[in-house]
Amino acid sequence: MARMDGAPPGETTSSSRTPLHVIRRHYAWLAGLSLVLLVLVLSLLVWGTEMSFPTTVSSSEVPTSGGGSITLDRSVREVASGAIDDAVTRITTDGSWLFDGLSTAVDTVLLQIENGLKWVPWPAIIVGLGFLSYAVGGWRLLGFTVAAMLFVGFMDLWENMIDTIALMVVAVAVAVFIGLPLGVLGSRNQLSDNLMRPILDAMQTMPSFVYLLPGILAFGLGKPAGIFATIIYAVPPVIRLTNLGIRQVPSETIEAVRSFGASPMQILTKVQIPMALPTIMAGINQTTLMALSMVTIASMVAAGGLGDNVLRALQKNQPGNGAIAGLSIVFLAIIIDRLTQAVSRSRQEMLRSVG
Repeated sequence: MARMDGAPPGETTSSSRTPLHVIRRHYAWLAGLSLVLLVLVLSLLVWGTEMSFPTTVSSSEVPTSGGGSITLDRSVREVASGAIDDAVTRITTDGSWLFDGLSTAVDTVLLQIENGLKWVPWPAIIVGLGFLSYAVGGWRLLGFTVAAMLFVGFMDLWENMIDTIALMVVAVAVAVFIGLPLGVLGSRNQLSDNLMRPILDAMQTMPSFVYLLPGILAFGLGKPAGIFATIIYAVPPVIRLTNLGIRQVPSETIEAVRSFGASPMQILTKVQIPMALPTIMAGINQTTLMALSMVTIASMVAAGGLGDNVLRALQKNQPGNGAIAGLSIVFLAIIIDRLTQAVSRSRQEMLRSVG
């Protein structure tokens, strides 16, 4: 049968070998490269090789004591940073009643947790942690937990470890309280997810030391500033993994439950969250470990805890004390990680047996 384009059977024309969209793409690349070369040549001819950004906004003449004058330039960065400084000053001044109240509440809760943990004799805490470790992880986790706790105690870091745990408990509790609803909202509303995603990206890529600055401005030096910075630093994982876990629930399961007349709230609380719980627990695990790392850095704003020992060892050039305090933090992180992972695994096994 003859082809409509006039070509013999078994042969292809030039137009059939090169689709139109491929030709357009080639022309687009050619146009882009030509534009780059044109801008490069014009820039070299007009400004030369040492071209800088035009960052100066205004210039002013300032008289000097010798009767002369100097020119002061005001850059775009100075204008932008000045506007941010003014906004932060206004917020901290107008909202001082809120920040003072939050600081008092945080200090009160921390003091109660610290006093409660320090009131319990250390053998009872070690035995309790050992029993919990054996229940969820077996003999190996039991041995590691007991040895790690004895190491911290004999190195005279027990009270500092209690302070670190209290800071973590408060920070993780607030982070989970904030993160779980936001994760659920992002999983059920695409607009909310699109709005939260770049914010979470920025929060996770921002250097951790930057989070200390707003904490100091809002609460001053102390534990509330450290907890505020820790919450901001540690909350993204629980939001992301809660969102991911709920989205991964099979649509067939949701449709089957909806066909039996379940309401959206019943679907969320009785189907989606239970099935997504292993992923949610992984998010809580990551949030907890990130909170521990940030609590250590928060010693720079007088938050205390084991991070304070690391900071003092760094300031006094004492590698031995720094290594001992660092090992204590590592041991604490391993224990927390193993316990939370064991809880998540037991939940998965229970769901698998029910299914």
